[in-house]
Amino acid sequence: MAATAGSIAAMDDASPPHASPRATVPSRPLSRRGIERLDLMLLCAEALDLNGGEAMVWLSEEMGCTDVLPNRVELWKRRCSNPLRRTTRRGQLQSAEADALIRILNALADRLYPMLRSLLSSAEPAEITAQRWQLFRSRLDELLRERFNLRRGAVQRLLDPQEGPALSRDLIQAMALSAGPGGFERLKASLLDAAS
Repeated sequence: MAATAGSIAAMDDASPPHASPRATVPSRPLSRRGIERLDLMLLCAEALDLNGGEAMVWLSEEMGCTDVLPNRVELWKRRCSNPLRRTTRRGQLQSAEADALIRILNALADRLYPMLRSLLSSAEPAEITAQRWQLFRSRLDELLRERFNLRRGAVQRLLDPQEGPALSRDLIQAMALSAGPGGFERLKASLLDAAS
């Protein structure tokens, strides 16, 4: 199994899927469940790339999100709107803040798409795929134990050896679907549809 520069798998020339033209997505706050799911996908990006946290700060600057997320502290505070975290932030995550986090996740999904594809591919030998999932799961579990409230049922399910792998796969699939043109609209629509 190849692992370079803090990544689970070496990057290849795979490009994210292309989508239909942009659709309009309503501008309303995410539900509690939508916020949880968004932050968990950002956490998955950190599990896939050891430099994921730094990449989020850099992408925020590159994408012009500094009016909403001016620095790493503010970015961290917005992510702490997730009620599953060990330390949570009171108050509603504003639509502009959620949109900035979604755009950052889209950019990360584009960047990590070869790894996402390698995790989801059935073309690879089963042993290699299993090793990649094991490495990803161990990193994700470590981040969950470090940052999340372990008494919460949703966190316990993610850490559960039986339930956790399927839930993790669902997050990886959602990230892969958010890559490429139209990814922002697809991801935001799915987060808005998330049950409260």
